[in-house]
Amino acid sequence: MRRLLVLLLPLLLLVSACSQEAGDTAATSSASVSIPPSNAEALASVKVADQGKAKAPTVTFDKPLAITAESMKVLTPGDGAQIKAGQIVSFQQVALNAEDGTVSGETFTKEQNNNITLDDNFKTQFPMVYTTFLSAKVGSYLAYGIPGTAAVEGSTAAPSSAAIPAELSIFLVTGVKDVVAPLSAPEGDTVTPPAGLPTVKVDDKGTPVITMGDAKAPTELVSQDLITGKGVALKATDTIVANYVGANLVGGKVFDSSYTKGTPATFSLNQVIEGWTKGLTGKTVGSRVLLVIPAAQAYGDAGQGDAKGDLVFVVDILGVQ
Repeated sequence: MRRLLVLLLPLLLLVSACSQEAGDTAATSSASVSIPPSNAEALASVKVADQGKAKAPTVTFDKPLAITAESMKVLTPGDGAQIKAGQIVSFQQVALNAEDGTVSGETFTKEQNNNITLDDNFKTQFPMVYTTFLSAKVGSYLAYGIPGTAAVEGSTAAPSSAAIPAELSIFLVTGVKDVVAPLSAPEGDTVTPPAGLPTVKVDDKGTPVITMGDAKAPTELVSQDLITGKGVALKATDTIVANYVGANLVGGKVFDSSYTKGTPATFSLNQVIEGWTKGLTGKTVGSRVLLVIPAAQAYGDAGQGDAKGDLVFVVDILGVQ
C-alpha cells in the first residue's frame, strides 16, 4: 500500500471507488486519525513549470532526490476554489524516477483526469495525502515522493524482486465538486420499448428480470430507455454509480448482477466494455436502460467467464461522481 500514488493511482482510485460504492464500512472518526509528518523538506528542490493545456509540466529537482519516507508538499498555490473535506478532487499527474528524473508516465497529454474522494475512509487510509490536498486550491501543483526499495534475493519461501527506485509524482488539481448522493432507484418517465427486444419486469425485491423471448441476435448495439431520467447526461469519461443485471442473449443465463451483491457498482465509462461505453454515454441519471450488445462490443466470441456471445443488460443509472 505504501506506493499508493504511482502512475494513475490504481490502488488509491480503488480505495476511493470502494468508499463511494458501499458506505457499509464504518468510517473512523476524524479525531482518531493520526496525521503523519509531510516530510516536505525532502522535496525542497522540486520545481515545476506549467507548459500549457494538454502538455505535461517541466519538472526539475536535485538528482538523485533523497526520499527516505513518504513525502508531500504544495509546490505552487492555485488561485481557484479551496479544496474541502468530502469533495471529489480531479487532477492530472506526471510520474518520474526520483533518482534520474526520467518520466515513467503522465496523463496531461491525454487530458485525462483522475479522481479521489476526500471522505473519512480516504482520510483513514491516507491521512497525510488527505491533509495535503485539503491545504491546496484548484490550480495547485503538488509533489508526492515515496522511497525506493532494495532488491530481494529469491528463496524457497518467496521469489526474488528487483530494486525499485524512489518515485516522484507531480499533481495538478484541475477541479473539485461536492459529492451528490446517488439515487436509490431509477426515477423518471416510463418508456414503452419497441417490439422484438428482450422484455424486463421487476420482481418483488425490486430486481429487474430479463426475458429473452423471441429477441434476435443484434446486428448493432441497442440502447433503449425503459425509464428516462431527468438528471445530467453521462459523458464517456464519467464515473457512474449504477445497479445492473447482465444475461446471455442465448439461454438467458444471468452471469452478473449488482443486486445480488447488495450495493450499486461504481465504475468509469471508459474502463468497461465498448457496449457499455457507447450505450450509456448521453443517457441521463435516473434512467433505466436496456442494452443489447453484440459479442464484438462485449467480450468477443470467446466470452469471459459465464458471459458468452451477445449480451443483454439492464442498467439503472443512479448517479455520477
